[in-house]
Amino acid sequence: MNHQELKDFLDAKAAKYNHPNFIATDPIQVPHLYSQKENIEIAAFFSATIAWGNRKSIINNALKLMQQMDNQPYDFILNASSVEKEKLRSFVHRTFNGDDCLFFVESLKNIYQNHGGLEIVFEKGFQIEKTVKSSLTYFFEIFFEIGGERTRKHISNVEKGASGKRLNMFLRWMTRKDKSGVDFGIWDGIPTSALMLPLDVHTGNVARKLGLLQRKQNDWKAVEEVTANLRLFDPSDPIKYDFALFGLGAFEKF
Repeated sequence: MNHQELKDFLDAKAAKYNHPNFIATDPIQVPHLYSQKENIEIAAFFSATIAWGNRKSIINNALKLMQQMDNQPYDFILNASSVEKEKLRSFVHRTFNGDDCLFFVESLKNIYQNHGGLEIVFEKGFQIEKTVKSSLTYFFEIFFEIGGERTRKHISNVEKGASGKRLNMFLRWMTRKDKSGVDFGIWDGIPTSALMLPLDVHTGNVARKLGLLQRKQNDWKAVEEVTANLRLFDPSDPIKYDFALFGLGAFEKF
């Protein structure tokens, strides 16, 4: 395919999967249960954090975690007693366990009480270099300013070359604005044009088959390479093609 043919192909696939029907198949359904901004953010953050492995298991465990927070995650993080928090001790999703969960609660409480909330932290980090990389780097620093050595493996450190798949997916959910109703678009401080591809096995393999990615490993350099190529098709909204690449890989076995 030439450039225009590939653009037309990706545009069609993005439109196919960037559709309300997609929500029921994806962890994004969990934050869609909420209407309050902070509840959406927190539900999205936890759901994105555990988004690896079997999709059904991810969704079920994210829903279970919200239930353990009485389906009021923002109120729970700010006000839960130590006894109420102990309910989270039993949570487990793959290597993310109750100890990690409890640290997340304490770190998010620190972020909302002392840093203005998740939106402010990510957007303040973005302003440092006007890049998502600086946003994710700053967020990592703030998230672990209260400790949490054991839990560091669950938040990508892009400064050390991690792809940041789940954090980039979370930013897509919070930042992308369109009329499809899938992504929330409730944050204004990071432009859609600056977003980076949530690179995983599906999107990486499809991108390589389409000639959009040469790098072999799925790391931050690969994220930069493939996102730069996607910007050639739509500079203002390159990450709409996440729907195309993921849909082709996960649903069409491209």
